[in-house]
Amino acid sequence: MTTKRATMIGFVAVILWSFLALFTVGTAPMPPLLLNAICFAIGGSLGLAWIAKSGGFRQLKSVPLWVFGFGTIGLFGYHILYFSALRLAPAAEAGLIAYLWPLLIVLFSGLLPGEQLKRAHILGAVVAFAGAAMIVQSGGSGFQIEALPGYALAFCCALFWSGYSVLSRKLGDVPTAAVAVFCVTTAFLSLALHLALEEPQWPSSALGWASVLALGLGPVGLAFFVWDIGVKKGDIQLLGTSSYAAPLLSTLILVVAGVATASWVLALSALLITVGAMIAARASVSSDT
Repeated sequence: MTTKRATMIGFVAVILWSFLALFTVGTAPMPPLLLNAICFAIGGSLGLAWIAKSGGFRQLKSVPLWVFGFGTIGLFGYHILYFSALRLAPAAEAGLIAYLWPLLIVLFSGLLPGEQLKRAHILGAVVAFAGAAMIVQSGGSGFQIEALPGYALAFCCALFWSGYSVLSRKLGDVPTAAVAVFCVTTAFLSLALHLALEEPQWPSSALGWASVLALGLGPVGLAFFVWDIGVKKGDIQLLGTSSYAAPLLSTLILVVAGVATASWVLALSALLITVGAMIAARASVSSDT
């Protein structure tokens, strides 16, 4: 597989994750751990079915146990933070903060051996973080102090997923089939914690259940397999920087669906986060030419 093809496959995940906020809102009032368990059970089952059909179980025998632990922590940690953030803060604003991860991937990958961090990377980070600061300060309809825990969790999401993605680069020899195991173990871990910490609540409509299924099939299913291919075999900096479309797509989807209200603060925040990632992207592209 060529680097270009792997990068394009990885970008499919960005498209799928653009619907993550919308589908998450649709699953309310399901608590985060229960939602994690069900969605990853769906995604993991699809992955295991694919492995069985392709004969990929043989590849898993050589995978160290610590790698399964790393993958489980990555998937579990990011999504419990994300689902919790969108339960505690407005979806569009929390989603934009969480979508600082493409920029952070560029910054963190610049610290890898053989890579370098340029001034433009730093400038891009400042611009993007200015957009995130606007959200925290103003929100969609005025400052909402009760939403601060949600905003904090959303920022932790960005840190968590960017760090996980860059560290995954070190696991280039681990087969993508291992992602199915990550999903299944994440589902079991989430279920155990749900039973210990949460009271079950279920969607009250067919649309709510459809949102759960859509999450499991796409943003919390197929997305991880194509993303794994992209970060391991593709151009990780180009993949991270091309993901600048994610915050705009996600926000636009929420506004069109009527979940978020269009406002100049929301639009400017999305623009700053996107422009910041684009500035960093230009620096990465220029360093490869």
